[in-house]
Amino acid sequence: MRKGFTMIELIFVIVIIGILAAVAIPKLAATRDDAKVSKELTNLATCIGDVGAGYTASGTSITAAIISSYASCKATEDGKCFAFTATDSNLTVDNGTDAAGACAKAQTKATAKGMMGKHTFGSSSVTE
Repeated sequence: MRKGFTMIELIFVIVIIGILAAVAIPKLAATRDDAKVSKELTNLATCIGDVGAGYTASGTSITAAIISSYASCKATEDGKCFAFTATDSNLTVDNGTDAAGACAKAQTKATAKGMMGKHTFGSSSVTE
């Protein structure tokens, strides 16, 4: 008498593994996008704080060179999700050149959190 698995049993195992893989792969891709969104929002929040602290400490006008000198702002600009415009004591955050996928989610969340638009520094409080 022979012992072992039949071909039907092996096919069922392969089908079950395929179904599990089909369920798991999209979840992993969504996790990667969520991580990118979190990274972009963290960099943006840090950038806004860095620019505000830098302006308060130096009292000089905010320029593109000053914005690019902060690592968080450079990382945010490199991600192309957000763009900055600087004049005097104002920092304006707009949508960047990439408006798809994780960047679109990051832009939506940044808008909901009040991080988009104009930020004015140097007064008794930061305004939007």
